Amino acid sequence: MNWYLQALKKYTVFSGRSRRKEYWFFVLFNILISMALAVVDYFTGTYNSAYGMGLLGGIYTLAVLIPAIAVTVRRLHDTGRSGWWILIVLVPIIGGIWLLVLMFFDSQPGDNAYGPSPKADQPVGTAVPT
Repeated sequence: MNWYLQALKKYTVFSGRSRRKEYWFFVLFNILISMALAVVDYFTGTYNSAYGMGLLGGIYTLAVLIPAIAVTVRRLHDTGRSGWWILIVLVPIIGGIWLLVLMFFDSQPGDNAYGPSPKADQPVGTAVPT
């Protein structure tokens, strides 16, 4: 949960780098929260099958849109790529798949053009301080 909250706290930070762990925990918690909100929307009658989401899910999606873009850009920076690579999703089918593949790449060791390695701040096997 700390990784998710850390990504939310840096919701407008498009510079720097984010580890894979931060990115994937953010994605995991987004999926879990979206599923829970879909259930609540369904039982409260605010789910719209034409749109594929309900009122609460739509509000949540809008609330995390900018943080999701920011953490994706920082993740791209961590692999040594420009944040503009996020626009690859505009290429039908292959673009989204390629961006997904890029998110699995390991961090560039040491410093790169986007800042110091986030792995250098923390020894292997330790928890994130809160």
